[in-house]
This record gives sequence, structure tokens and C-alpha cells, in this order.
Amino acid sequence: MSTAHRDQALDALLHPYADGLLRWLPQGDVLFLRAREGAALHAVGARGFACTQPFKPEVDRLQRIGAELVDEDALPAATYPLVLVLPPRQREEARALLAKACMAVAPGGIVIAAVANDEGAKSREADLKQLAGNLNVISKHHCRVFWTRPDAVFDAALLAQWAKADAPRVQRSAEVPGGEFQTRPGVFAWDRIDAASKMLAEALPTDLRGRVGDFGAGWGYLSMQVLARCKQVTSLDLYEADARSLALADENLGDAHLPVHCHWHDVTRGVDERFDVIVCNPPFHALGRGDRPDIGRAFIAAAANALKPGGRLWLVANRHLPYEQALGDGFAQVNTVAQNGGFKIVEATKAAR
Repeated sequence: MSTAHRDQALDALLHPYADGLLRWLPQGDVLFLRAREGAALHAVGARGFACTQPFKPEVDRLQRIGAELVDEDALPAATYPLVLVLPPRQREEARALLAKACMAVAPGGIVIAAVANDEGAKSREADLKQLAGNLNVISKHHCRVFWTRPDAVFDAALLAQWAKADAPRVQRSAEVPGGEFQTRPGVFAWDRIDAASKMLAEALPTDLRGRVGDFGAGWGYLSMQVLARCKQVTSLDLYEADARSLALADENLGDAHLPVHCHWHDVTRGVDERFDVIVCNPPFHALGRGDRPDIGRAFIAAAANALKPGGRLWLVANRHLPYEQALGDGFAQVNTVAQNGGFKIVEATKAAR
């Protein structure tokens, strides 16, 4: 596997076990927060462990190797002798995850984490040190790996404070119907209105009608705008791979005047339902930083299959992303409605039967 496609943080996290510095524990004794499947897991014989992961494509891979998905916001206290963590980039979310890891570790156990050097490794190491005191630290695969000592004494007050650092909260904005929305640190555009989604919302015609799907719905901004602007819509289905975002969308659309269904789903695998209209701001990253235009192309193909004959896709994307062939393959008519600020708005119409 090339370096560009390796999960270096996962490789680094498990290096102490592969190298004999630490001993892997029997199945059932391990908790892995924000777990990811990969060759390094197979190399240490990791199966049957408990894990948390809000990203549906990764969950599907983990469950195929026998991992047990548990609720990250309701972890049992002082239970696991080994807790592994792959902290995310966002500070409050990462601090909350480290605090939950420390609260879940059994007396005498260890918490071990790995972070890429260019994604805040030293800051996350300092955070864990604040929670647990002195750490063991090594560098590997352009990452820092750091773990607590068996005799660690945790800062109970700081644990309690940080465990709530990424809790859901209300954000106020005049740019959403009703003036406020539920959000939490770490989800996409958690503290702002995403500029691309706003541009798409402003371009939507008010004559959209029938059954509408929102592919890659996030915390529900586009669906909220569809409800406010398009009075002939009869139902909304939101598809989102991030469970944390989807729970917020469910809250944000809780008082809708029509049926709303929220689906924790990987759109790239296709959608069974059929729609008159689909709105979409597709992701172009997975869990890493690099551009993944293949994800957007898969969203477009899924939308083409899910639309009824004559159905319409309203899409926003970065102007540099190569989606033209996917749009041409799936739709009879493709019209670039607007281009501004690095984004493009496309209306694509499926062939009528």
C-alpha cells in the first residue's frame, strides 16, 4: 500500500503493540474510540473489541471484522484495561474524547492515543498530560503516540469539565429559519453557515415539489431552507454518514409541518427510495484531508438512480472538482446556474420516461 493511502495514525497507534513495547489484551478488554479498520488492526489480532465511530462507512468496515459498536456519550466508567483513541482535529471534540477515554479506563489500565504531527499532535499530547500526568511518548509514521502510566492519577475536575466540551448546544443565526439551530463541536460547519450550502439555498427555486431528498444533510441546514422556501414539498428524507450531525438534524427539523425521515447512511452505496427532487452539498473528504472527488461522483450517481423520471438534482460543489462526466452520464440536461466564490451551482434533470 502506498504511503498516500496508508492510515498513518492507526499504524502509529498500534506500533507499540506490533513492536512488543505493549501487550495486546484479549478480546472484550479493549475499547477503541473513533476506531478505524486497517491492516495494523489485523496485525495485532484485534477482533471482538468495543468501539465508537460516528462515520457510517467506517462502522460498516469495523462490524465486518466483529467489532462491537457502543454509545460514545454513555460509556461505562472504569471498565476497560486498555482504551485506544484516535482524536479528531477539532479541539473541544478531541478534549471530550480524551476525557471520556480516561473515565472509561479501569484502575491500572492505560489510555493510548496517536495524532499526526500536522493535525495537532503536540496539543493533544499536552491535553492528555493535563488529564493524567506524565506520559510515555514515541514518534512513528509522522505521528506522536502517547499513553498514560498504570499508576496515573486523573484530574477529576478537569475530566468532568472536558467530557462536556463537545456537548450539543444552541447556535443563533439570522440565516436559519427560526433564528437558531442545534449544533456541537466537531460536526461540519458546526459554528457557522457553510458558504456553499448558503449559496445553494439562495439559488433554489420556490417551485420544488413532492418528495425531496437531502444527500449529505449535515445538521440539516439545506433541509431547513427547503421547508422554509418551497411550500409544495410533501416530505423530506435526510441522508447523512455522520451520526453526530444526523442527530442534530433530527432536532433541528423536529417541528417540521410534514414528514421528515433521517437516515444514517453511506450515500455512496446507493439509496433505495425515489424522489422528485434531491438537494446536495456532497463531501469531498473522508476521514482525511486530501480531496476525494470520487465521493462526490458517487453521490451524483446515487442521486441519478434515486430520482424519478424527470426529477431534478440541485447540487453545489467547489468549482475545481471534476464532476462534469458524472453529471453527463446520469442526467439528460445539466445547467450551471451560478458560479461565485469558488463554488458552482448545478441543476441536473433526469430523462423523462
